[in-house]
Amino acid sequence: VADLWLVYSKPVPANGRELWTLFLQCSCITAVIGGLFYNWMFASLEYSWHLSVAMAGSFSLLLLLTLFLVHPARCVFSMIMPTLGTKQGRKLLLSTCTMIVVVNILPNIISNIKTILQVIQCICKNSSESLLNSTALLGTAAWEFGDAIQETSNAINIHRPMNGHFQFSLLKNSSLIYQQMHLAGEKIGRDFLAVEVLVKHSVRVGNKLVAGFSMLYLCFESTWYLKNYLTNLRFDNFYVTKKLERLAVDRKAAHLLVGPSKNLLRPMGMKLSREEVMLCLVQAMLLTVALMLMLVVVAMDHFAFSVADTAERKASQFSMVPVTLNIKYSVSAGAKIGILSSLLEFLGLPSKELPLQDFKGSYRHYLIFSSAHCRISRPTPPNPSVLLAVGLLFCILYATVFLQTYAHRLCRKIAGSFFESWEEKRALYLYKKLSRKHKEG
Repeated sequence: VADLWLVYSKPVPANGRELWTLFLQCSCITAVIGGLFYNWMFASLEYSWHLSVAMAGSFSLLLLLTLFLVHPARCVFSMIMPTLGTKQGRKLLLSTCTMIVVVNILPNIISNIKTILQVIQCICKNSSESLLNSTALLGTAAWEFGDAIQETSNAINIHRPMNGHFQFSLLKNSSLIYQQMHLAGEKIGRDFLAVEVLVKHSVRVGNKLVAGFSMLYLCFESTWYLKNYLTNLRFDNFYVTKKLERLAVDRKAAHLLVGPSKNLLRPMGMKLSREEVMLCLVQAMLLTVALMLMLVVVAMDHFAFSVADTAERKASQFSMVPVTLNIKYSVSAGAKIGILSSLLEFLGLPSKELPLQDFKGSYRHYLIFSSAHCRISRPTPPNPSVLLAVGLLFCILYATVFLQTYAHRLCRKIAGSFFESWEEKRALYLYKKLSRKHKEG
């Protein structure tokens, strides 16, 4: 591995064997990166497969030529890999998490809300239909009550009235109500679909912009680091490297590196400076805010499913509500209708006495709130695999918060291995700086 890295980091291969080794290394790296680039564009950014293949092929060919022919480009590319563990890598992972949530969780929430609306629509339709049918109960009661009045009227022979039934107008045509309810349901469905499409489209476009910007900034950050490393001896130069240790031993000044200096760190050591610890804490807090937002969306998914499942189960268990109409018409027992006329008195006939009978009627109807004919889609439970994927990605994100410092140090080590002569100058500069401080102290 050390020999392969030596060939890879050399500015110019020494012979034909190293040249072929470098070409094979660049080819293998290009093949892996091209495959990951295609999967990223097709699966995560949701580009078409032919566009993803064309972009991945062009990118792989360009990357192969760049890595094989340009030595600083190999250094920048090598520093990009650990830089993925820093804030730029977190942006890409957060973009992936957002896409997973939008593509999988938000449609599930909208689907469960649609189920709730279907239950409400079913209850409104059946209850209104049952209520309209209950008007027939009033018609029956009115007709029977009219029969009773008609029978009483028939007992009077002198005057026979017309039909004594009540004329009760019933609302027979309920299609208008059903049509309005159907149109309202369709409008709500279209509104939800429009919101779902708008959210998906907006997040897809935003995700592509964030991903493209992150990749460009990732390359820019590595290039900026290499530029400062090669032009500024003071830039990121506070590590106790092997070249500095060798220089201090050769000049018999190893004591400069032994003292507990707060400004010196081992490149591959585990110690973190105070500034590095504060930076990690700030990044962790920002990441926690993003996690809270994701958890709110996940909680909404569980809540929507719980409400939709409860509504769907309880809708079929709604009991029928009995409605009873009681009609009671009573007349006192001593009531008489005396028909006194001069003609009857003249004939010597007795006055007629008509007993009025009481009328009692009880009519029952049932209001129905649910029906088996309602088309209600089943609630969709939250997908546990989506939650697992989001959880794993956030575990990786939190790990990158504390690994970004070591990734930064690894970039420093990579730059030193590509430009060894410049690393010696940086070690000499740091040695002179430590010697000057030791003499002044």
